[in-house]
Amino acid sequence: MLKAKKKLWSPLSKRLLQTRTISSTTCGFLQNQQQHLSNSQPHSPFPFFSYNNNNKKIQTSSSSGFSSHFLSFSGKSFCSAQSSEKTNLRCWNCNAEPQNAPFLVCESCTTIQPVDHSVDYFQIFGLENKYEIEEDHNLEVKYKNWQKKLHPDLVHSKPEKEREFAAEQSARVIDAYRTLNNALSRAIYILKLEGVNVNEEETVSEPELLAEIMEIREAVEEAPDYQALKEIQSLMQEKLQNWSNSFASAFQGHKFEEAKNCIRRMTYYDRVNEEIVKRL
Repeated sequence: MLKAKKKLWSPLSKRLLQTRTISSTTCGFLQNQQQHLSNSQPHSPFPFFSYNNNNKKIQTSSSSGFSSHFLSFSGKSFCSAQSSEKTNLRCWNCNAEPQNAPFLVCESCTTIQPVDHSVDYFQIFGLENKYEIEEDHNLEVKYKNWQKKLHPDLVHSKPEKEREFAAEQSARVIDAYRTLNNALSRAIYILKLEGVNVNEEETVSEPELLAEIMEIREAVEEAPDYQALKEIQSLMQEKLQNWSNSFASAFQGHKFEEAKNCIRRMTYYDRVNEEIVKRL
C-alpha cells in the first residue's frame, strides 16, 4: 500500500499530447488554405464559395459565417470549424451529388472532396454523437477504410488541388480517430461540441486527491522493476475507467459541471499513466 503523504502535489507541467493530435504544421496549412480560398477564381471548387447558374461567385461563408478556431487544452489542439450556412454539395470534379454522408470522396468519380467543417468527428465514422463507443462499431476498421481512400500517396499523380484536399482530409481523419479513440480526449471533444469549454489545467482543490496523486507519482519514481510499474499502471487504468463511466452518466444527464469535474480527475490519472509509460 502507498503511504499517505502530508505534502500536496502540484500538477504536472503542461504537456504536449503529440500522439493524439495533428501537427501544428497541419493546422497552419489549413489556415493558409482559408486565406488562399478567399482569393480563388470562379473555376475553383473550394467549399467556401458556391456559384449560381450564371457562374457568379456567391460567398457562402465569411468572417461572420465561418469561424475557425482551435480547441486547446493541456498542449492538445483540435483544428475545428463551424459553418452557419448549408449549401447543396456536389463533386467539384464531376458535379455529381453525394450518395452517402459524409461526403469525403465522390462515389461517382472517386475524387477526394474539400473538407466540410460542418461534419464533426463522430459523423466521419458514422457514429452517434454520444460519449460511449461500443467495440462493435469497429472504429479502427472505419479509420483504416478511410485512409485507403484518402491517403495522399494515392493521389500523388493527381492535380495539386486534389492532393491538397487529400492532405487535409487524411489529417482530419487521423485527428478524429485519435481523439475518439481516447477516453479523455473524447470527453473533452464531446463537451466542446456542446459549447462547454474545458480548462484541463484547472487544478482540483481536494487535498486527499492531491496527496493520493503525489504518493502515486513517488511510487512510480521508486518502482524497483517492470512488474511494479505494470501494477501501478493497472491501478491507474482502473481509476480512469471509473471516472470515464462517471463522465458518461453526467454527460447523458446534461450535468456538464459534474462532467467537467470528472475530466479533471481523469486528467490527473492520465498524467500519471504517461509517466509510467515513459519508464516502461
